[in-house]
Amino acid sequence: MTDTRVPRIQMAPKGPELSRFAYGVWRILDDPQGATPATILKKIDACLELGITTFDHADIYGGYGCEEAFGAAIKERPELKTKIEIITKCDIMLVDPARPDNRIKHYDTSAAHIQSSAERSLGNLNVDALDVLLLHRPDPLLDADEAAGALNALRESGKIRHAGVSNFTPAQFELLQSRLNFPLVTNQVEINPLQLNPFLDGTLDQCQRLRISPMAWSPSAGGEIFTGKGEAAVRVRACLEKIAGKHNATPDAILYAWFNRHPSNIITVLGTNQIERIQSAARCFAIELDRQEWFEIWSAGSGAEVP
Repeated sequence: MTDTRVPRIQMAPKGPELSRFAYGVWRILDDPQGATPATILKKIDACLELGITTFDHADIYGGYGCEEAFGAAIKERPELKTKIEIITKCDIMLVDPARPDNRIKHYDTSAAHIQSSAERSLGNLNVDALDVLLLHRPDPLLDADEAAGALNALRESGKIRHAGVSNFTPAQFELLQSRLNFPLVTNQVEINPLQLNPFLDGTLDQCQRLRISPMAWSPSAGGEIFTGKGEAAVRVRACLEKIAGKHNATPDAILYAWFNRHPSNIITVLGTNQIERIQSAARCFAIELDRQEWFEIWSAGSGAEVP
């Protein structure tokens, strides 16, 4: 099979246009080949060649180091700013040498933190605006008026173009949305055949109702689907291999085609450091699973046929 160019999608009715795959940078500092600007630029160029223009970040990735490493690469080639879209996240506070004031892992959705985190991300990434800023985790102490006020101010100042959330329930999403003067454009949640809850708990239903594209993090369950020894992972892997044989495809392309089949228009976040894996995954856009194949993968993940 030849490489297939990744299509583009409008994330929401008033949202940004992004690539249907986003490249997740959270492991770039773990690349055995290193994380120099040259190494990172090689990944960026490989993504752009396939049509992947969207890059998914968070302030905490790599012990608060991934944004800065990526930004160093952008500094080498500033023309890339007009060719890519940047998503990043804030509000998780890790106990880490980079944040010596954090005594315990916690969340911070205060206006001061949202504002300062966004501004720090802009500097680290060497960009003029963040295409999408996400609140990374629901905060039990979230003051919806305060958090929305910070996001409204960031958007009005041009520092962010859009905002969304990650790991929010539909009710938490609606609460924040009720205080904003612009629409949230996504909810990034864990979705994979071993994590089916978003299909059942209203998350993807809400996205479809609002016509916004959810984002799927950990689409291969952290690699478990391809290498894990657990019963569910083994079942899913065998199912993917069987369907791959029918389509003359690779199991990973079948997995990502499974996401593409869902009507909420899921944007899948890829987290591999291997360019060959990115190229292989992109071939999913040449594959259309039929309904029964989709449910075969579902049933393999759940361990039972649907009721």
